[in-house]
Amino acid sequence: MFKFLSGLFSRDIGIDLGSANTVVYVKGRGVTIDEPSVLAIRKVGNKGKKDIIAFGNPAKKMIGKTPQGIDTVRPLLHGVIADFDMTEKMVGYYMSSANQGRRMMAHPRVAICVPACVTEVEKRAVVDATLGAGAREAFVVEEPLAAALGTGLPINEPRGNMVVDIGGGTSEVAVLSLGGVVISNSLRSAGDDIDNAIVSMMRQNYTLSIGESTAEEVKIAIGSVVPLDSELEMEVKGRDLMDGLPKVVMVTSGEVRDAIEPIICRIEDMLRYAIEQTPPELVKDIVDQGLVLTGGSSQLRGLSARFSDVINVPVHMAESPLYSVALGLGKLLETVDRGDKVAVTVDHAAV
Repeated sequence: MFKFLSGLFSRDIGIDLGSANTVVYVKGRGVTIDEPSVLAIRKVGNKGKKDIIAFGNPAKKMIGKTPQGIDTVRPLLHGVIADFDMTEKMVGYYMSSANQGRRMMAHPRVAICVPACVTEVEKRAVVDATLGAGAREAFVVEEPLAAALGTGLPINEPRGNMVVDIGGGTSEVAVLSLGGVVISNSLRSAGDDIDNAIVSMMRQNYTLSIGESTAEEVKIAIGSVVPLDSELEMEVKGRDLMDGLPKVVMVTSGEVRDAIEPIICRIEDMLRYAIEQTPPELVKDIVDQGLVLTGGSSQLRGLSARFSDVINVPVHMAESPLYSVALGLGKLLETVDRGDKVAVTVDHAAV
């Protein structure tokens, strides 16, 4: 009863709980939070107690730079919960921030997304973490469906709509029609694996040790999946594995492209398989209108052109690839309020 009454003091929110970033949509206000899914914790005493000292951007800046006793934690890996307690605390923090700090008096209704590839146990963990963080109700939505809603695809019409979401931990493709998912396919390989491939390439080619943050900077600055008219290059700093001293090397976009090629090929195979499994009438619609590409890692140079060549359909980049899922969750909350009958894959839990 208390949570129901306290819901009057809060706004419904949608949470895109990603491996790399968490994006929060607040009903009536839009996207209000876009922070890395990272926490910084301090170990206290000998009983394993942990105090959280930073969330989001401040915590990400600490990665690889912390003294003894302080660690940085990413509670989600490949789109699923790796550390339940830390996930619950992170969700609670962002819920409180979204409701302007009214943690005790705010128990919002929350729409939260999960990758299409998760098991029922993994999905239940997301529900439990959200309710444990203080939500009075939790709706769990598959990411491709939310992404399609957020990009404005007419998924309720009797025609095929294809969306590809490439994030930090997972890559997903879905074909939707009449408000539901017809075909979906997922791959637990995306932006994080691209970063790791760059780290490995630097070790092998230059005997240079770099961290995840530096690899991400290289990916954003010079990463590409097709040859460029003018290849890019970047100065990369790290530790020489031979003598342990600082070292600076010049890396080209061609070297990065070669390093990430196996990952891009796996994503292409996922797209081909999804097309092969799609009913012919829906394939006809996809050929006519193309597919929509969304997610943070979809912004790699040349990715849309390469996918278009591989599957022989037009590929369009979403207007807000980083926020498509969160915007879709916001639209879903609106449809629930209007009582619309929308055929979506949604789990509901309440206390």
